[in-house]
Amino acid sequence: MKKALNRLDSVHQKLIKTVSSVDPNIYSQRPAEGAWSVGEIVHHLCLVEGRVIQELEGAIAQQPRRVGFLRRLMPTSIVSLRLVRVKAPRAMRPLDAPGWEVTLENFERARNSLKALCATHGEERFRNLVFKHPFLGEIDGVATVSFIGYHEKRHYKQIREVLRKLANGSSKTN
Repeated sequence: MKKALNRLDSVHQKLIKTVSSVDPNIYSQRPAEGAWSVGEIVHHLCLVEGRVIQELEGAIAQQPRRVGFLRRLMPTSIVSLRLVRVKAPRAMRPLDAPGWEVTLENFERARNSLKALCATHGEERFRNLVFKHPFLGEIDGVATVSFIGYHEKRHYKQIREVLRKLANGSSKTN
């Protein structure tokens, strides 16, 4: 789990550094019709991380259970690839994203909660719980933490794409 947490911190620092330097007018500007703004992307990350924390807490409250052997081989790194577009579940769509400051505070709060949950329950407990991901299926808690890092990496790439499009004045959608 240490490796997953280190990756989580690494991508989080890059994303926060990038987003913190974005002009507030650019932050909420969409690069194209139907595309998400930087603020909406960060809000989506908050929504997902908040839901994951809730689900992990629920799984921790249950009897320990292991994910099947083949399921443990599921590469969560696939989530970071932007080759295939995945439509976010309705509850994870960033409608009415709050402003820059509130969104970043929410993001930091969610991350701190996730890390505290990991520290409180430890790797062994996380290996013995089941998280049901809508696309990956059943994965254990350590893989879930790994997923969060790769999911954030995916959207960090998306933020960089949005910023490039806005800087170039492009209105193409990918």
